[in-house]
Amino acid sequence: ATVITNLFSAIPYIGQTLVEWAWGGFSVDNPTLTRFFALHFLLPFMIAGITTIHLMFL
Repeated sequence: ATVITNLFSAIPYIGQTLVEWAWGGFSVDNPTLTRFFALHFLLPFMIAGITTIHLMFL
């Protein structure tokens, strides 16, 4: 989570806003971990769905 937070915060103008939107800030506590685990659970399903749609349009 630290690497992702640092990459988000390096984006000019909107980096701080992205960090607060994605993680709730720079601190790591229970809500942040819940969001992080939910993202990592849902992301493979989202990628699989987007891949399926992409293959259908080929």
